[in-house]
Amino acid sequence: MRLVIARCSVDYAGRLTAHLPSAPRLILVKADGSVSIHADDRAYKPLNWMSPPCTLKEGTGEEEGVWTVVNKAGEKLIITMEEILHDSSHELGVDPGLIKDGVEAHLQELLADRIETLGEGYTLIRREYMTAIGPVDILCRDAEGQTVAVEIKRRGEIDGVEQLTRYLELLNRDPHLAPVRGVFAAQEIKPQARVLATDRGIGCVVLDYDALRGIEDDKLRLF
Repeated sequence: MRLVIARCSVDYAGRLTAHLPSAPRLILVKADGSVSIHADDRAYKPLNWMSPPCTLKEGTGEEEGVWTVVNKAGEKLIITMEEILHDSSHELGVDPGLIKDGVEAHLQELLADRIETLGEGYTLIRREYMTAIGPVDILCRDAEGQTVAVEIKRRGEIDGVEQLTRYLELLNRDPHLAPVRGVFAAQEIKPQARVLATDRGIGCVVLDYDALRGIEDDKLRLF
């Protein structure tokens, strides 16, 4: 990964156009070819970015200080450097991936064993279905035979929906699986995450941990 802190302006030219005026920013160039520009706020979200596959060309001569990033659709991200404050590269190696806590891991195991919880006629393809960007918790088929990717969280928040969105984008490129739809499953789903998931056509399922384990509700009942 290459980390560059620079005073720069950024222009995007594609289906739309966008301009970031000159300011100090962090530029991340990852080994997968992606380039993203960050400010010192917005949490993990970049101001602008280019997803792989794309190419980065650093200008020379009269174009020195101008970076041009082009993706396969011909869209361009043009970064004009005014002053570079920091430039370093680091080899991070292969990431082992997110290790789920005990509850999430157990939820995945239980749901895979009781896949009909998602709906009648569902069948399991496999748990931990590996992709180039990490494992999908559960891959299954619904009653109509459509492929369904399930992301499981103990607490469902926006970052989980974003993670599932990335998996769906990749899985839908596979003609043997497409079309693939998503299900976001958690013990608790935050309202903002539910809104984002619904907007992206992703279904939401609230999981009852005790019910999956076969434990009866201990509340008093009349009958």
